[in-house]
Order: sequence, then structure tokens, then C-alpha cells
Amino acid sequence: MKSSKIPILFLILVLVAGCSGGGGSGAPSPILVSISITPMNPSIALGTTEQFTATGTFSDNSMRNITSSVTWMSSALNVASISNVASFNGLATTVSIGVTTITAKSGSISGFTTITVIASNVLPITVNGSLCSASTSVSYLNKPCVSVTVCTHGTSTCQTINDILLDTGSFGLRIFKQALTVSLTQIISGSGSVAECAQFGSFSEWGPVQLADVTLGNETAINVPIQVIDSTFGTVPSSCGIPDANPSAAGFTGILGIGVLVQDCGSACANPNQVNNGIYYSCSGSTCTGTTVPITSQVQNPVALLPTDNNGVIVELPTVPSTGSQSVSGILVLGIGTKTNNVPSGVTTYSTDPFGDIITSLSGTFSGIIDSGSNGLFFTPPSTVLLTNCKSHDTGWFCPMSVTTLSARN
Repeated sequence: MKSSKIPILFLILVLVAGCSGGGGSGAPSPILVSISITPMNPSIALGTTEQFTATGTFSDNSMRNITSSVTWMSSALNVASISNVASFNGLATTVSIGVTTITAKSGSISGFTTITVIASNVLPITVNGSLCSASTSVSYLNKPCVSVTVCTHGTSTCQTINDILLDTGSFGLRIFKQALTVSLTQIISGSGSVAECAQFGSFSEWGPVQLADVTLGNETAINVPIQVIDSTFGTVPSSCGIPDANPSAAGFTGILGIGVLVQDCGSACANPNQVNNGIYYSCSGSTCTGTTVPITSQVQNPVALLPTDNNGVIVELPTVPSTGSQSVSGILVLGIGTKTNNVPSGVTTYSTDPFGDIITSLSGTFSGIIDSGSNGLFFTPPSTVLLTNCKSHDTGWFCPMSVTTLSARN
């Protein structure tokens, strides 16, 4: 009886071995060939965290999330550490200002990225980069974008919104209704809701003025009136033209106006004799009529309301080669002379008039602004001979037949 069982047992062992994939016609397991890490080269504020994801590409061209199976490393633990603890794999925690290389390693295969830790008074800027929406950037070239965090007042109900146009030529925060998921408090004038028509060079924005808690960078949140861009609110005054209906039409999700003024209108719109100021309206139902608004209820430059770092900004962008660049990254520094990272040195000062304009001379004297929200150079033509309009395309642009040299003096 014992000898009769031996061949049967042997046969079973052979069958099991043949099904293990260790030989015969079984296909070998795919081999990891590379690791990519996202997000690539982020800049984040000191005191915040960043979650990294590792994606592996294998020999069969498949891709897989391997965040929890790689070993994470930081080259400068004094700048940022990174976790290998289960459920927190790839979570970087900032320690100090600086740059560190983040590595995800599995066996002999590694992937790399960097993380830049910036001060609390710094916001990352991307020009047609990661902070800009790809869908809106098609219609808005050379667009500097930042992100802002907006919350329902006094709560932790918040959202961070990208694709906000950084505009040194206007004043106040404006966000399309379609992008907002948090509820805000409406500002009232008499028995009506306050709305605003904001006129820009080639477009206008219309919508109610509401209170929001806003955070810039890692600064303390402030409670500030903002414009919710909504062309369906009430009846748009005829003087406001045809305002943008949505982010796709505008080319951005919102505007952060950080020019040299504190309010977008100021005392003129608070003057009882200036009810028909063309900017502020009181809306009851669909009827909107001109109104005055106290300065504190007008759309405000949020930088001016910060508890610190509130006296101006610095826009820092890298040099772009003459051949151009697909995108660039820079920073917006809040405050002038308030921290070690915003001490002015070797700069030229230009005074502005009460409207925030500087005086510029180009074949005559006119007011000018340095406007990061515009994607061109705008000026009065010194001569119709030197500069003729592109009449077949757009009468707002000049098309000289050859390179033309002009000069202006501020």
C-alpha cells in the first residue's frame, strides 16, 4: 500500500510546480523600469505639507501607483522631511525655507523631484504654468496665475482656487461664481444687494459684492469684500457693456488686483453726491440702481488688509530667453521692507498720482501703469506713418512693416 501512493504523490507535486509560473510557458512578471513623481518641483509655504505620488512604469508599458511601496527620501531634512509611515507615504512636511530633492526608490530604480519651501509671505506664480487652467490659458497668453484660499466667514469651510490672474493694474479679488463652492455673506445697501461693474481695458466684470475670509500664501486669513463675477445677477446696467459670462470667456477663473491703491473706487463711491458713479449698484430683484458704498464695504485690495506684510508687493519672475518659453515660475512677495526676503535694494522709485498712475512720456505726456494683468504693451501711436493699425485683423494693434524703435521715459 505504501509503494502504491508514491507515484500519485509525485504526480501531484509535478502538477503544482508546473502551475506556479516558475518555468514552462508561463509569462514572467513585468519589471519596474522607471519611477515618476508628481507634483513636479512644487513651491509651498513654510508650515504646510505636500503629498507626493510615485508612479511606476513597467517593462510591459503598464503604469501603477507605487506610492506606498517605494522608499521616500529627502536630501535636506532641515528643509522638508518625507514620510514612509503607512497611510502617510510620500507626505512631505516643511521645516525651513530652502530647496530639497525628493527621491522615491525601489531596488535600483529611483525617481526625483524637488520641493521649494518659501516664506509665509510668498505666493508661487506660474505664467501659463501649473497654477493656470489649461482651458482658459488658450485664450489668455502670458497669463500670471496664483492660487487663493476662500472660506465662509468664521468657519473652516474653505476652498483653494487656482487660475487667478495676478493683476498689478487693478484692486481687489474677483472670482467667477462658477468656481465658488463655499457660501459667502452678501453686502447690503439700504434694502438692496450691493453689486459692482468693474471696467477693464477691453472687458468688464459684473456681479454681487460679498464677504469672504481670504488667505494669501500662509498669511493670516482676512475678512474682505470681494466681487463674485456673475453676469446673471439682477439686470446688468447698459453702461457695463457685455460682461464676461464664465471663466472660458474671460480666460481666467478670477482676478487678484494688487495695485497701489487700497480700494477699487475709494471716497468717490462713498460720496452721497456720487450715487451714479457707474461702479456700485443696489439690486432689488432684477432692478439695479446706482448707489454709494462705504469704503469698508467696497472691494478691497486684500494685501492692504493683512496684519503684517501689508504695504506693497514684489513680483519676481525669471529672465525669459529671446526665443521665448512655454511657461515660467516665479513668486509674489507680500510686503516691502517687512522681512528679510523683501528688503528693497538698488530699485528705482516712481511716484504715482491719486489714481495709481505714473507719468510717462512717449511723443507727449500720458498716464501709465505697470500692469501684470495685460498681455501686451499699450500706448498712443506717436505717428500713423511709423505705426499703422492692423485693419484687416484688429484695429487695436499696430503692425509696422519693419522693426521700429520707440522710446518712452517714466
